Amino acid sequence: MMRAFPIALAALALLSLSGPSLAAPVDDHAAVALARPQELIVDKSLSGASVAAMLKPVDAFYGFWNNGSQALLDQAIAPTFTDHTLPPGRPQGPQGPAAASKAFLAAVPDLKVAVVQRLVVGDRVVSHLRFTGHFTGDFMGTAGKGQPIDFIATDILRVTGGRITDNWHLEDNLTFMKQIGLAR
Repeated sequence: MMRAFPIALAALALLSLSGPSLAAPVDDHAAVALARPQELIVDKSLSGASVAAMLKPVDAFYGFWNNGSQALLDQAIAPTFTDHTLPPGRPQGPQGPAAASKAFLAAVPDLKVAVVQRLVVGDRVVSHLRFTGHFTGDFMGTAGKGQPIDFIATDILRVTGGRITDNWHLEDNLTFMKQIGLAR
């Protein structure tokens, strides 16, 4: 049973937190290295050069989730970026991931994103992700007490012209909300 707010409202609040970004204390190079996939599965019909070109913005994108770097986000996504599973309250376009990262890092300043596995097929990159850290920030007026955070997500990214143009994603928000004490 949930306290006071439904999950969707709580997720919206997380995505719209304001205040300073509390980026994890890693530089861009280290942030990208943290997000290297543990397992990479590649369509054999793709050339090595094509795969490398597709993965460059994807690596920057997941590095961005590790430290909130605007430079990495700019390297990763196209100005015409479209989020096809846009949560309520999150802006469309490049501003969406920037707002979501700021909110997550405000709640979980030591947030880390691990790419458990990655599939590269055609113009798509599918990544199974694991988010970990500690809730030491603030969320919906609730101060974190260092609770461990550990939840999964999956992204389907379209890469065109060296940038991510589209994203379809699903996060395990219920597990996150339980871990921070806002859901049972």
